[in-house]
Amino acid sequence: MHPALCRSWRHSLARLGGLLALALAAGLWFDAVWPALCAALALALGSILWRLHRLSQRLRDRRRVEPLPGEGIWPELYGLVYRRQREARTRKRRLVSMLRAFREAAAALPDAILVLEAPERRIVWFNEAATRLLGLRYPQDIDAHLSHLLRAPRVVEWLESWNCDEPLLDVASPADERLRLGLRLIRYTGRQYLLVVRDISMLMRLEQMRRDFVANVSHELRTPLTVVHGYLDMIEPEDFPELAAGIVEMRRQSARMAQIVEDLLTLSRLEAKERLDEETVAMAPMLRTLEHEARALSRGRHRIAFEDEAKCDLLGSGKELHSAFSNLVSNAVRYTPEGGEIRVRFAREADGGLSLAVRDTGPGIPAQHIPRITERFYRVSSSRSRESGGTGLGLSIVKHVLNLHQASLEIDSTPGQGSTFRIRFEPRRTLLRETEPA
Repeated sequence: MHPALCRSWRHSLARLGGLLALALAAGLWFDAVWPALCAALALALGSILWRLHRLSQRLRDRRRVEPLPGEGIWPELYGLVYRRQREARTRKRRLVSMLRAFREAAAALPDAILVLEAPERRIVWFNEAATRLLGLRYPQDIDAHLSHLLRAPRVVEWLESWNCDEPLLDVASPADERLRLGLRLIRYTGRQYLLVVRDISMLMRLEQMRRDFVANVSHELRTPLTVVHGYLDMIEPEDFPELAAGIVEMRRQSARMAQIVEDLLTLSRLEAKERLDEETVAMAPMLRTLEHEARALSRGRHRIAFEDEAKCDLLGSGKELHSAFSNLVSNAVRYTPEGGEIRVRFAREADGGLSLAVRDTGPGIPAQHIPRITERFYRVSSSRSRESGGTGLGLSIVKHVLNLHQASLEIDSTPGQGSTFRIRFEPRRTLLRETEPA
């Protein structure tokens, strides 16, 4: 309670107590005065209760209380209530102004913003852009379940996972099939999420133009490179001693260019796919093939070991998985100095999934390069990559293959000590091996 109000109440109670004591003393001697004093006291208490009732009724009806003139308990009480009401009105006007500014800013955004409540994915609020991009209607779609309005299987599966780490790209708009959307979830309270929907139609068109350009150029380069490489193979360096070194280098570079073209075509083919044909991939013969390839590439310069601890097979595309595994193994061989060790381990994870780990004792990768290592043509050291014969596309192919298998790539590397590339597959891709290979 306000200090001044407390003082007024204490002063009034003291006066009332004094009156009661005086009345009691007088009553002992003057029996005739006592009834009159009791009546006066009852009238005073009734007046106080009546004024409290009126103040309570005003507050209950949310009516404004005006301050009273003069001094005493009632002017203090009314003044205190008046000041509190004035402060509340000021705060309310400020909040209304902030809410109006927020709504105007949200309406001006080109992106659709939706507030969703878990776990039902109930729509709490959305801005005007959601009408244009998603076809939502106000107020009919408030409290509706978003999964009932966006029925695409990819979208429903993504919403059910509440995946705030990875956005969902290239989704057809339910309001206009020509629009391609990108969706991202942001969690900001325990039960509520912010869904941001962006029109990425232009970006997707540009990306498709880039893919078509790369695919067409790569395809057109394949034939002339094959011709050049064929004629170079017909020239024997021994017949032209003065050009021998140049002929060998031209053969090496033409072969490297041909490999770059093949990798670009592979990437274009993978990017054009949303799903792969799945089959049972027998991992025992796959690992034997990878081991033979690694030993042929190493030519006895490294210690190579393969461990099949999982005793399981994989559900996926055998051709694409072999491409991804082979890229990791060949990179380990290329970048590991002579005398180093390459160890490949296929094992079962604690959650029932499978992992393939390729560990080497090469130079390692500095931490600042790891987030970008799977980008096209990204090189930690350009000179070292050229010496090893790499194209700079191997890890990009690995990333695309793993994305199509809903798998992840983890990279653990220490400069000067080596690197470990670990692929993790979900438990649903684990298949028990019926019979052990001979």
